[in-house]
Amino acid sequence: MTHPRDILLGAQAGAHRIPVCDHYSGVEVRMRKSLALQAEMTAELGACVFDVTLDCEDGAPVGGEVEHAHLVSEMVLGAAVGSRVAVRVHPIDEATFESDVNIIVRTAGARLSHIMLPKIECSADVDKACALIDRALPSSARTDLIPIHVLLESSHAIHKVFEVAAHPRVQSISFGVMDFVSSHGGAIPASAMNGMGQFQHPLVVRAKLDIAAACHAFGKTPSHCVFTEFKDVDALSRAVRTASSELGFTRMWSIHPDQIRPILKAFAPTESEIETAANLLEAAAKVDWAPISFGGSLHDRASYRYFWQVIERAHATGRVVPSNMNAYFYKEEIL
Repeated sequence: MTHPRDILLGAQAGAHRIPVCDHYSGVEVRMRKSLALQAEMTAELGACVFDVTLDCEDGAPVGGEVEHAHLVSEMVLGAAVGSRVAVRVHPIDEATFESDVNIIVRTAGARLSHIMLPKIECSADVDKACALIDRALPSSARTDLIPIHVLLESSHAIHKVFEVAAHPRVQSISFGVMDFVSSHGGAIPASAMNGMGQFQHPLVVRAKLDIAAACHAFGKTPSHCVFTEFKDVDALSRAVRTASSELGFTRMWSIHPDQIRPILKAFAPTESEIETAANLLEAAAKVDWAPISFGGSLHDRASYRYFWQVIERAHATGRVVPSNMNAYFYKEEIL
């Protein structure tokens, strides 16, 4: 059976299939709860639907960075089989970066889904970080290199975003809206840091669009910044839909467990979208992906690609995949 992904997806169609939600926690009790929730929801939905990123940058108490790195390493090693656990290390220009890497990568690098690098300014920063990460990873730990996610937080970094997105090790790019706003010396108001204000100020919106455009150009995943209001589910849902449908983001940060399910729901396709996509793809597969007429419109592989990604997004967000598409999802992709 020929898989739609092999036929339809090219370099600019999302080479990296990762969860739409990236949940951050850095305090010990919250990190443990996050990992437990990930295991619980994986069992419930049949797929690991969100990443857990254990935070060394903002999570570690000042002066306790080494102890915190050892704690993170222990938690990564103790995570459930099939989980996706990452770590955000300190910025590369801080002495604690190398300490984080030497402790966590050396002991738990085999289990990391990725490493988040904050305050990246250019591709040379990624090169420098990767050299230290790869040197710390035991040669027998894994056959592949650890994927790298980066956080861009300044105007200079945004200026270099296409260069960063082109880097072969970069899998996803995130936007640090608060640092970005702060770096403008008052030229951008505080209202653009959070809430719906971050979707209104032109400089902030332009930065987000640049990230999304660069990621899609190189088959990487644009990850939207945090939305700090976690009690207002309607506001969070609006933010996710805006980030997704208007700005082109395919992933978003979560900083509270209550944000995870609303993020999954907002990124998920509707039942009618899933049904339409499944029926169209079934018809296309029957003619070996030649052009067809469906619902009064002509379709070929250009549109098949879009509808296959609807099915993949449904699976990634824990939605029920129609029976005629189930055969395309193999056990090793779910674990």
